[in-house]
Amino acid sequence: MGKLINIDNGGTLTDICVIDGENVYRTKTVTTPYDLSRCFFDGLKKVSKTIYGDEDLMSLLRSTDHIRYSTTQGTNALVERKGPRLGLIVGGGLSFEALQNSSNEKELFAALIGERVQSLDPALDESVLETAAMRAVNMLASAGANRVVIAFGGAERSAAEQRVKRILLRKFPPHLLGALPILFSHELVEDENDTRRTWTALFNAFLHPAMERFLYNAEHKLRENKTRNPLLIFRNDGLSARVAKTSAGKTYSSGPRGGAEGAKALAQHYGFKRLLSMDVGGTTTDIGLVEDGVVRAHARGKIENIDVSFPLCDVVSVGVGGSSVIKLDGKAIKVGPESVGGAPGPACFGLGGKEATITDAFLLQGLLDPASYFGGELKIDIDRARAAIGEQIAKPLGISEDVAAVAMEDAWIAKVADSLKKFCTIDRDTTLAAFGGAGPFVVCKVADAAGISQVIIPGLAAVFSAFGIGFSDIGHQYDEPLQALNDEALKAAQKTLLLRAERGMFAEGFALADCATEKSLSISDGDQESRVVLANGKLPGGLSSQYRHTVSLNVVKAIAHPQMVGKFGGKIQAAVSKGTRNIAVDGKRVEVPLYRAEEQQAGATAAGPAVLEEAFFTCRIEAGWRFEFNVAGDILLTRS
Repeated sequence: MGKLINIDNGGTLTDICVIDGENVYRTKTVTTPYDLSRCFFDGLKKVSKTIYGDEDLMSLLRSTDHIRYSTTQGTNALVERKGPRLGLIVGGGLSFEALQNSSNEKELFAALIGERVQSLDPALDESVLETAAMRAVNMLASAGANRVVIAFGGAERSAAEQRVKRILLRKFPPHLLGALPILFSHELVEDENDTRRTWTALFNAFLHPAMERFLYNAEHKLRENKTRNPLLIFRNDGLSARVAKTSAGKTYSSGPRGGAEGAKALAQHYGFKRLLSMDVGGTTTDIGLVEDGVVRAHARGKIENIDVSFPLCDVVSVGVGGSSVIKLDGKAIKVGPESVGGAPGPACFGLGGKEATITDAFLLQGLLDPASYFGGELKIDIDRARAAIGEQIAKPLGISEDVAAVAMEDAWIAKVADSLKKFCTIDRDTTLAAFGGAGPFVVCKVADAAGISQVIIPGLAAVFSAFGIGFSDIGHQYDEPLQALNDEALKAAQKTLLLRAERGMFAEGFALADCATEKSLSISDGDQESRVVLANGKLPGGLSSQYRHTVSLNVVKAIAHPQMVGKFGGKIQAAVSKGTRNIAVDGKRVEVPLYRAEEQQAGATAAGPAVLEEAFFTCRIEAGWRFEFNVAGDILLTRS
């Protein structure tokens, strides 16, 4: 079996995890938003040096079976409202008002679309419709739209959209129309709910530019380096597929879903009944829940609390992370959602950033050591951190920089903890999993604020979402409307689905006979939906023609997964400390033991206050908390 490479591209840092049998190699590189392919290949070159001693990208790629990639670029783009200017054309009974029923829909409609809207009646005569369609597209282009979504409502929506598409392709040939991409909602997803389908198309159009150019460029460079198989995109349904077979909407929250898959593996391995996960990156904190071994998900998911047509893991992305901008709103300290990302990054990075962040505050408090931060590869400057905090927070409030850093920490902790409590009910069975580069920082205080008394920090916490991608397989779902409520129509739909699946999996490099398949029937009235498994190839009884019925075929090809090891509660020993660190605890400087994670054996334990550190994460253990290591390097924190 060859190597498995998992890459999780975040707003600030890009994580690389290489699984080679029982060995796991990991590294991080600063995300380069101006050219994502640069950090992609920088990370691969860097990890190849870890594996071989010298940089050898080609040997790494030639010995790798699969490369799976996820990104939070789409998530971050929505959080920060940075993306293309969308135009929207509706008709066939679908109105702009129907897309703005809630405050969330109104706010997002204004941010993504604004006044770039046009109505079109698809029932018009051909010549009149042609003139109206051309006018609508030209009006949107003149208004500044650089992508257009066309969505009609009603039972004939697909036929109406196809009619307009034929007109536009005739009047604007692809070599001209390509300057203004147009997406038709029926081509993306089958969904009778017009509002939900349209929002899905809008999200897809918004996310597409952030994905398209980079992913195809990365795939081209991988081929040049003789990679054995195509680049796989890890999706928000927990499966992976080729770039050409993945819609942009499926990349939304795919990085957090990697963390959710890893959390699921943790929960099953250690027997956690309720595992609340907190993946804190540079730009966002992604929160999810695994309950009774199952990732909480929705058959029809939500993006920005707006219903969409495809399944989505129930992960909430909150605009707070290690690189979130912390500033004043009057006299109150506000955290995020804006982020300085990896470039220019926090002020202490010395890359031109002037805004104050929690990373600057932790550096000022002594939690971070410039000599060991980021494995010693990224030099951080305490004077720049102090200057940014002084300018942005301390001087306007009339306090010292040290007091301001504590206030920034309190505000940051409060936002994370409040988000955890808002996401789900927390009880005595709840364990908190803290990962991501900023997840472990002050997790004890976050847990205290949220009412949680047990925390697990995975040994691969800094790259845990990338590690979690390793539990995914290659798969697709194919849907076909059922034309009549009889077994003959079902057989016809299944035949069509099997043909599509055979072609789709062949494009992935596998025979359909080598894949696991499951057939199901969804029953929908547009608002409510249920799904039944078609185990015997026959329709269930009691179906009504007043509902819409869609046959689905799920196809999955299993590939190799990492193996979990280690337990807690065995023989314990005192943790090894070879130094101390002077940090601020409740505003006072104290000298506390420093524990290096790589120096600890299975069963190593100690109590706070202390600092726990490894190459890519730092954790402050508070008084009243104790940590324990196991053979896998996973760390269990318990409150006494």
